[in-house]
Amino acid sequence: MNRQDVEKTLTEYLNPIFGFALKRCKSIHDAEDLSQEIAVRAFRALLVKDDVADMGKFIWTVAHNALSNYYRDAAKSKVGVSVDEVAELIADPRYEPNFDDNKEVIQRLHTEIAYLSKLQRRIVIAYYFENRRQADIAKELGIPVGTVKWHLFEAKKELKRGITMTRNYGELNFNPIRLTRICCNGSPGTKGSNSAFFRSALSQNIAYTVRNGYKTINEIADELGVSPIYVESEAEFLYEYGFLLKKGDKYISNIIIDEPDDEIIKLHDEMYGKATALFADELFDNLKGSGLINDDGIWGGRYGKISITGTPPKDENFLLWSLIPYITANSGKHLLKETVSFDEAATLRPDGGHNICGADVFNPNAPKPKYDDSMGKFRGCCLNSYENLILWQCDSEWSEKRITEDFPTVSTQDLILLKQMFNDTELSDAEYARLAERGYISVLNENGCTKIVLQAVVLENPEIKSKLLDIGGKIKAKYWNEFCELRDAFTDTLLAKTPPHLRKARLFGTQRAFYSDPWFVLYVLKHLTENGKLKPPTTEQKKMLTTVIAIADASRPE
Repeated sequence: MNRQDVEKTLTEYLNPIFGFALKRCKSIHDAEDLSQEIAVRAFRALLVKDDVADMGKFIWTVAHNALSNYYRDAAKSKVGVSVDEVAELIADPRYEPNFDDNKEVIQRLHTEIAYLSKLQRRIVIAYYFENRRQADIAKELGIPVGTVKWHLFEAKKELKRGITMTRNYGELNFNPIRLTRICCNGSPGTKGSNSAFFRSALSQNIAYTVRNGYKTINEIADELGVSPIYVESEAEFLYEYGFLLKKGDKYISNIIIDEPDDEIIKLHDEMYGKATALFADELFDNLKGSGLINDDGIWGGRYGKISITGTPPKDENFLLWSLIPYITANSGKHLLKETVSFDEAATLRPDGGHNICGADVFNPNAPKPKYDDSMGKFRGCCLNSYENLILWQCDSEWSEKRITEDFPTVSTQDLILLKQMFNDTELSDAEYARLAERGYISVLNENGCTKIVLQAVVLENPEIKSKLLDIGGKIKAKYWNEFCELRDAFTDTLLAKTPPHLRKARLFGTQRAFYSDPWFVLYVLKHLTENGKLKPPTTEQKKMLTTVIAIADASRPE
């Protein structure tokens, strides 16, 4: 550029340059010197440049380079760099420091800004990074200008403290945990099952970090070795949906998190092993000896060759596969003495979910309960209903996987079609095909004729249901004192190791041991398959295994 154009350009920038320097220097004298240094540097550079595309960016780059020299010279007479000075260095978001002396301090400052409260962080970034006036910041945030000034003052103190301190990161920084078997004891909400909220390592480790006591966002962040900004947003989300509780600025987990524990595992295995030894064989023998399997009040369970003129007989083994877990789970309710109700123990979530959340900490090298791998494949026991039809179902290693996040919707659609079929309403070919694919029925089309064979186990009325559950209820009543002794020993030890605020949720589950209890159902099935009383199901039977549909009396509640 020629000298005349350079002088004209710099004249336009002299006042802004002096304002830049005055804001960043300790005195007017220093500001005048720095302004002169910036102008001289820019003048000399522009005389030899003809390709400056963005004059403003060029001028402010020169200004920041001159400013860095000013801070470097000032730093020679003291230790460290003040927060005010470093904050000014990063005030222009277009500016990237190219000096080594202050780079580490600036990077540490960036880290410490993340440890400020959300409001202070917003104010600091707006003021220092975005060069906004305090009055504008106050207007946007809806707070007085004096409050903005106070937060800037407090933030500087926190930043100074943070830069000089040593942060001790916890083990989770390099060895994060992983949660498995995230359960939903109750009903899920519109956002899906509880596991949907804990798909990231961050959410899982936040919940784990505060499992036993309240911690601030910064304390959680230090434990995890991540920026508090990420912890803050995730913790707020988990708090919104009831998976964390909050007291002041501290959070605590609202889910039951179980870690491997030798004492608990021993009592767990002892409780279910001894109870199963008392119950399983007696249930099997009494059910077979009752004659109820062949009762006309039990429909379905028919497998074998179909012909237009012939109907396959009931498959006794398949019926036992469905009825035994159903009776195990649902009999003996009258024996329960519940001290904690579901409403007391469960959390009502904003998406409509109403449940108790629990999870296990994955540790492949730790001791595991007996049948732990099998429990990993177990889902249920699940209930759904439509009008007077009630579906009960569980998944296991012997069945197909049918209980997923869309179980409520899918099973309701199934029940609607079954209701129509039971009422002799003609279904479409597609509807029959759906029920066949799901395993409820088998369909034969031959010479223009269609035959439907019911494979699902259906209890025709409350009377047959009552007779079946009475078999299991009598056995449980016979051994109830032994059951309670086993349960109470396990419960007392478990509660002693449970955070106080989660003991009601824990007690709700343990007080229902042996009733609608997946572990007890699994133990009974394992016992009866291992001693050969239950034969392995066929591939076709796996679609509808461990499923019962009960028809309720519409005139009275179930």
